[in-house]
Amino acid sequence: MKKSNIRLFIAIIISLAIGAAGMYFFTITFGATTIINKSEKEVTVTDSGIADAVEKVYDSTVIVEVYKNNKLYGSGSGFIFEKDNDVYYVMTNNHVVTEATSVKIILTDGSTYETTKIGSDQYLDVAVLSFKSDKDIKVAEIGSSESMRVGDTVFTVGAPIDSNTYSWTVTRGILSGKDRMVSVSTSNSTVADYIMKSLQTDATINSGNSGGPLCNANGQIVGITNMKLVSSSIEGMSFAIPIEQALTYAKKLMKGEDTTRPTLGVQMADLSAASALYYKYNIIIPDDVEEGVVVVKVVEKSDAEKAGIEAGDIITKVGEQKVTTMAQLKYQLYQHNIGDKLNITLLRDGKEKTVEVTLTKTES
Repeated sequence: MKKSNIRLFIAIIISLAIGAAGMYFFTITFGATTIINKSEKEVTVTDSGIADAVEKVYDSTVIVEVYKNNKLYGSGSGFIFEKDNDVYYVMTNNHVVTEATSVKIILTDGSTYETTKIGSDQYLDVAVLSFKSDKDIKVAEIGSSESMRVGDTVFTVGAPIDSNTYSWTVTRGILSGKDRMVSVSTSNSTVADYIMKSLQTDATINSGNSGGPLCNANGQIVGITNMKLVSSSIEGMSFAIPIEQALTYAKKLMKGEDTTRPTLGVQMADLSAASALYYKYNIIIPDDVEEGVVVVKVVEKSDAEKAGIEAGDIITKVGEQKVTTMAQLKYQLYQHNIGDKLNITLLRDGKEKTVEVTLTKTES
């Protein structure tokens, strides 16, 4: 072999060896690390799943079957959050059980129990059920939504669609947002009449998941799944009630405390109903007024009447909080208690006026 060919052969062997060593070094050094930019922080991602966390809450999650006149009417989800001797307490959504004449719950082992409805709250959408059992049934661990950060891992457990086919389905996502103010209807109307402060997640929630737990990566409950936005232009926007709010009202219901919300003593309408206000109540909205809630009637002998509020007044503030819809006004009002004195700012004949009203009990 010529010397020139020998030199070429050796050069090729050396090049291949250097290349192999380089690839080995790259794999060992960078195989588990994604470097976006050397000037940025290096992030190592290790994900072995959340099976251990799911196991912590799985057997605490129940299927809620709703019966109306002894016929299965619908179903949802719930979770056991407290135990007192042989009595277990289940939390679910008010809208899951509101039409029920009786409610049963099903455990992961297939056992079924008749429940007693302790109470419910339509504005927070929370209901508490109880049942008795001499079994040692797992009670869920309560976490904190307040300590969570946007981007943290969350998951749900529940029975989407119905109570048989996909029971105890687990879906995973992240905490997409906190303190989301979502307009909702507390009745069968399609018009939003209240605002809920909610946790937002992209974890999949379907019909039947309502009332089930939203958990953190440690398997602790941080919220109660209760709704999702449905639209052809929306995907992956679901919401849950923060567990701190839910637990506060659940404890009140268990103690038999009154959870009735306060009232101003007026009937109201949104400014968007201006034409209806004119034809039904003969109330004319000035052209330069763009925000506020219209008083259409003042209850006789109410504190609102004593304070001088009149039909046709346009409420613009509750305390220091600006309001533009009835839903916002109710939300701000319900942050206070019966008996509290509250300043109400309103417009009358183009002039701003502030009155003090003592909040009274809602008549139901």
